[in-house]
Amino acid sequence: MNKAEVLKEIIEQRRSIFPKDYTDTEITQAVIDEILHSATLAPNHKRTKPWRFKIFKGEEKVKLASEMQAIYKATQPEQLFLEKKYNDIGFKINKANVVVSIVVNFSGMVPEWEEIAATSMAVQNMYLTCTANNIGCYWSSPKIVDFLKESLTIEENQKCLGLFYMGAV
Repeated sequence: MNKAEVLKEIIEQRRSIFPKDYTDTEITQAVIDEILHSATLAPNHKRTKPWRFKIFKGEEKVKLASEMQAIYKATQPEQLFLEKKYNDIGFKINKANVVVSIVVNFSGMVPEWEEIAATSMAVQNMYLTCTANNIGCYWSSPKIVDFLKESLTIEENQKCLGLFYMGAV
């Protein structure tokens, strides 16, 4: 197969695969590094490289799950609180082998939409690299990520665009 055919096949196979379908097989650090490296190859105007990623594995991932469940509980009016949603937050994070926070850094050098677009392209590169490595993944952007400023050490000129879940399939 030539490069164009391989690329077309990867693009056609790319899809969101959710944590319920992940196996317990660990993603190697080499594959995680490859996925993140591919993200950094995304085009970006004025080379601002606006993406910021934080990796959650092991105990950090468990803490993230607890924090997000606590945020959900604290921010939902009692009549809207759903135990199933609360449990799903923990399940998805804990079932994923790796969770990556997706943060855009606004440089002020280009319009904000361009830096959001560049960060989105970085995530698309992650999706394609996951597909090529038979890693399930999906990008989630729940409202509660807005409350993760401290744990993600998000600065004033940054915004969390969501979480990228990964797991072997």
